[in-house]
Amino acid sequence: MDANSIGIVETKFFTFAQPPNEMHLESGVKLGPITLAYETYGQLNERGDNALLITHALSGDAHVAGYYSPNDPKPGWWDFMVGPGRPFDTNKYFVVCSNVLGGCKGSTGPTSTNPATGKPYNLNFPVVTIGDMVKAQRELVRHLNISKLHAVVGGSMGGMQALEWAIKYPDMVAAALPIATTSRLNAQGIAFDEVGRQAIYADANWKNGDYSDYNLIPAQGLSVARMLAHITYLSEESMHEKFGRRLQEKERYGYDFSTDFEVESYLRYQGESFIKRFDANTYLYISKAIDYFDLSRDYGSLENAFKNVQAKFLVLSFTSDWLFTTAQAKEIVRALMVNGKHVTFCEIPSNYGHDSFLLRNACMEKMIADFLSYANA
Repeated sequence: MDANSIGIVETKFFTFAQPPNEMHLESGVKLGPITLAYETYGQLNERGDNALLITHALSGDAHVAGYYSPNDPKPGWWDFMVGPGRPFDTNKYFVVCSNVLGGCKGSTGPTSTNPATGKPYNLNFPVVTIGDMVKAQRELVRHLNISKLHAVVGGSMGGMQALEWAIKYPDMVAAALPIATTSRLNAQGIAFDEVGRQAIYADANWKNGDYSDYNLIPAQGLSVARMLAHITYLSEESMHEKFGRRLQEKERYGYDFSTDFEVESYLRYQGESFIKRFDANTYLYISKAIDYFDLSRDYGSLENAFKNVQAKFLVLSFTSDWLFTTAQAKEIVRALMVNGKHVTFCEIPSNYGHDSFLLRNACMEKMIADFLSYANA
């Protein structure tokens, strides 16, 4: 644990929307009670306006930084970004990250107990949207006595949440940092998500979402869904550099259906490790929320979506990201510029594809740290 680590952290829980005051979802359904799992780092100032809200991607959670114990082998998923002297400097900022509504890491979702039945919701859980996730986060922000968010920051699906925050609650957001994201998922992205869902449906253990009744999980289907998604997070350059056509612990082809190539072994490892920390029904719900996200449709046009935002924007993309491309990032930038909004944009060189935002990158780290300081001026 290095000197700038946030150190030992704990997950907290906030419950709201108790009946009869359930939260209204975009689908028209009411949901409550709702619990959000969250973590905080640093101290909120007296004005309540130095908070950074970090929003996570599809498979992320509230554990963005630090360790759960001195022997914890793995820190939070963006640990190098959060801590004293780091881009999200906890000497300056009160950093908050919550597991999204619909998640499986402590927040209310399909694995949660349905108070009406005493059993897991499974597919009786209502479909949620990015807007619903943000609406729930708004309740958490109120609970924490945050008067205004200094910034909302997120990559991928987290970037969608950052955009939604700036649009839906313009008075609450001083700065927005959507990273490696898009204003709407394109047909190719929806197609990849659907194939992943079909893999889960096809698993004999899925049982129409009621697998918890049988003490089984659709491990094979969820593993395949993760393998497919993980390919979209990488780039051809990074896969070539890391694997090429190298064989896995052999000198020549086996001429059978065992694992021949290193890349095959890697993808199987990704699938097998994912099923130990994620839920199949949750994957269905969150991937569907991403598919539904479309600011142009929701507001009539992308320009209209940003008409009333007040935040300063830093939009970042990566050269090798073919899932959420620089062209998609520039659509966001153009729509902001048409409205005369304050926006800074940078395409950052990287060979690591969509996952670039999760890896150390000196350019990204400096731009974010400098922008946050500037946005505070």
